[in-house]
Amino acid sequence: MRNTAKLTTAVLAAGALTLGLSACGSGKDSGTAGADGPLVVAASPTPHAEILDFVQKNLAKKAGLDLQVKEFTDYITPNTATEDGSVGANYFQNQPYLDDFNKKRGTHIVPVVTVHLEPLGLYSHKVKKADELKSGATVAVPNDAVNEARALKLLAANKLITLKAGVGSEATPADITKNPRNLKFKEVEAAQTPRSLDDVDAAVVNGNYAISSGLKPAKDAIALESAENNPYGNFLAVKKGAENDPRVKKLAKLLTSPEVKKFIEDKYQGSVTPSF
Repeated sequence: MRNTAKLTTAVLAAGALTLGLSACGSGKDSGTAGADGPLVVAASPTPHAEILDFVQKNLAKKAGLDLQVKEFTDYITPNTATEDGSVGANYFQNQPYLDDFNKKRGTHIVPVVTVHLEPLGLYSHKVKKADELKSGATVAVPNDAVNEARALKLLAANKLITLKAGVGSEATPADITKNPRNLKFKEVEAAQTPRSLDDVDAAVVNGNYAISSGLKPAKDAIALESAENNPYGNFLAVKKGAENDPRVKKLAKLLTSPEVKKFIEDKYQGSVTPSF
């Protein structure tokens, strides 16, 4: 059994964050209690918490690190908890998402070390190839700004749509200049995209949610993001000023160790790839 606490978005919305973290101490001290205290890291369940669990069970003790993992199923609370000191670090996001989050919410989260990439994929229960999508097909895409843009870029890379030249990480369906199949887009929360597969013709799903729902990106995706020059690597992050915390430095070193690289390659078989 994992030494983690699984917190759902619904529970967090009900104001249970403080209760969820109380097992590790009270309030802000639980994540930032000093170099000799535990380092509490907020993480998405798959693959982030699984990778941290491997570090916790196999590498942390020898390195003198007391690592505690808190699982979150949303993309907001890990950053707000890191900002307010409820946790000492988080591991779940990429740079475009963090830049957008900091800008919109006034937070001060910074990356420490990039660990892995989860290729974004297009999945379908109705067709076996992307070019088999029929005219008027509905495609579910994540509704947060960065992941929606990333989804549209994946569709464009596979010639399903054409995006306005130079459009970046803020692309929306309004930036589509050509849509020869007259695709329709259903915007849903990223965590819900796998569940939408029975209701739409195809869905673009983040790698972590694909894996946790039983999909195998390297095998099941009908279109998969390229790892080459990909800006969406996932990293360990902290509130600005905590980069030099000895515990954070230890964890950063462990997360980019040969042991973790082998663990990622063996466990995920190309569905998650090391970025170091």
